[in-house]
Amino acid sequence: MKVMKFGGTSVGTPERMKNVSQLITESGEQTFVVLSAMSGTTNSLVEISDYLYKKNPEGANEVINNLEKKYMQHVEELFSTDEYKQKTCEFLQSEFKFLRSFTKDLFTSFEEKSIVAQGEIISTNMVVNYLQECGVKAILLNALDFMRTDKNAEPDPQYIKEKLQAIMNDNEGYQIYITQGFICRNAYGEIDNLQRGGSDYTASLIGAALPAEEIQIWTDIDGMHNNDPRIVDKTEAVRQLNFEEAAELAYFGAKILHPTCVQPAKYAGIPVRLKNTMDPQAEGTIIDNVIVRGKIKAVAAKDNITAIKIKSSRMLLATGFLRKVFEIFESYQTPIDMIATSEVGVSMSIDKDDHLNDIVNELKKYGTVTVDTNMCIVCVVGDLDWSNLGFETLATDAMKNIPVRMISYGGSNYNISFLIKESDKKRALQNLSDVLFNK
Repeated sequence: MKVMKFGGTSVGTPERMKNVSQLITESGEQTFVVLSAMSGTTNSLVEISDYLYKKNPEGANEVINNLEKKYMQHVEELFSTDEYKQKTCEFLQSEFKFLRSFTKDLFTSFEEKSIVAQGEIISTNMVVNYLQECGVKAILLNALDFMRTDKNAEPDPQYIKEKLQAIMNDNEGYQIYITQGFICRNAYGEIDNLQRGGSDYTASLIGAALPAEEIQIWTDIDGMHNNDPRIVDKTEAVRQLNFEEAAELAYFGAKILHPTCVQPAKYAGIPVRLKNTMDPQAEGTIIDNVIVRGKIKAVAAKDNITAIKIKSSRMLLATGFLRKVFEIFESYQTPIDMIATSEVGVSMSIDKDDHLNDIVNELKKYGTVTVDTNMCIVCVVGDLDWSNLGFETLATDAMKNIPVRMISYGGSNYNISFLIKESDKKRALQNLSDVLFNK
């Protein structure tokens, strides 16, 4: 069995729902499908929650009415029989009645997550009804029955595996199994969500729990590219990535994938394939545990970076200096992206500046602090083990005309990172493409 995940744009209209239904049934094989909410729906549900927080039920009801009208039109376009039109309309009426119930009472944060979860619940019900109307043996499995996080808000893989396998045993013989992405219950039984990675994370967790032979992530782009196609000319899809390479690219700016969402698949040894809903025949990108030796795969960039440098001659060779510095960042729950050290100082980069002023004030106890904002991390990813002679020279040669604030090399066998000004990003990415790929 394979797992197929489709994002919001892939099920964003009735026509696209029909296309997705064709994709998941054409092989005739048993398939487990994870769906996001229709594009735009989650934003509307968040807007409803915002009105309720502001004690404005009239504003919330207006958004609810507009959303209901939109979905009722979708029913007319999606279904061809009166039976399934009526069945889906009755379901939608109960959904919007549920949403309106929040306008009559006090509102809490837990109820916000219940509201936002309805997007995935609606899309999965509509697609299952459409498949059944087409004569496909399909069943909807409620993600809230088996997807759970622990007390640290991390997925509970053992619970997920046990519950899902029991549900699958009770529902044998279906061709298509459909569930919601993103949503779950927390350790206390309340409706919650997976936060990082969303529906991709759901697909990876399900794939590991089944276990699946392959996990497919369907989006609106032909796999992961070797550079940012929005900025750089002549980019190409990367046909194969190691899990570590994919995680590096995702962390440093490749928006097609979240860095944590493929971890369950990695540990289970299940390949993840990135596919394009708009071009199903395209090969896409396969992510697995295979390492292609001696090859640079791709370049990515991460914006909104802040560089912090602390210099202190009185801390020369002093033990405990770095510990004190790191403890400051830890106390404000601010992770560090890059770091470079010398005998009298240390430079770091962060991508969360919520507590920047507090961090700087604390660091000033130990030395002179300099802050650079509007920075960008550009990373080169591939098999960059130090024994591969010349790879670091290729990367640095491409950056020879770009002012570089910091370089990180050796912390990973898969990544060389450069900290530069955001204003130099386009030129840096194009130079790297020209030197590394376009020759």
